Amino acid sequence: MNKINGYTEEEATGLIEYIYTGKNAGKTLSYLFETYGREHSRAKGSVRNYYYAFLKKRDDTRVKRILEGKELRAGEVKPFTEEETEELLKKVVEGRSKGLSVRRAISEAAEGDEKRMLRMQNKYRNLLKKQPERVERAAREAGVPVQPFLEKKLEHEIDALYARLAADLRRENARLKEELERVKRERGGEW
Repeated sequence: MNKINGYTEEEATGLIEYIYTGKNAGKTLSYLFETYGREHSRAKGSVRNYYYAFLKKRDDTRVKRILEGKELRAGEVKPFTEEETEELLKKVVEGRSKGLSVRRAISEAAEGDEKRMLRMQNKYRNLLKKQPERVERAAREAGVPVQPFLEKKLEHEIDALYARLAADLRRENARLKEELERVKRERGGEW
């Protein structure tokens, strides 16, 4: 099978056509990644990552052919510098100390720039998920209680755990009912 970054050439062509048509219809990339992913049993993030990796392979003749006539571009990914990360943490911690939500603190730090705000929100979520100790340290250094910063993360983890346990219990309950019914049938309906 002739694959490009893990997708067959047919799948890659389908995705690019889907994105091209959707963008021309005024849809956002985020929406297109999500709907394509749902329609093709792929995660939104996986579709997004594939799309950007695909666009970076413009020197591949197959990629050139698939992209021909389509004005699809990927902006340069600008990673946060260490200074920007520290500044973001400082602004969020200061905002939280004044009673602002994380979203509001980031909105104020972004000064009305929606793209910047989204970029900052994503970075902050990433920090909470992958470097919670860094967020805790920033909060402690600012003299702000750490609890509110990790509370939501913990709530989500607990909710996910309950959901998994409930699903497991439902499956086990259904299995036991089936087993009970089988035993009843074997005994002629008597217990």
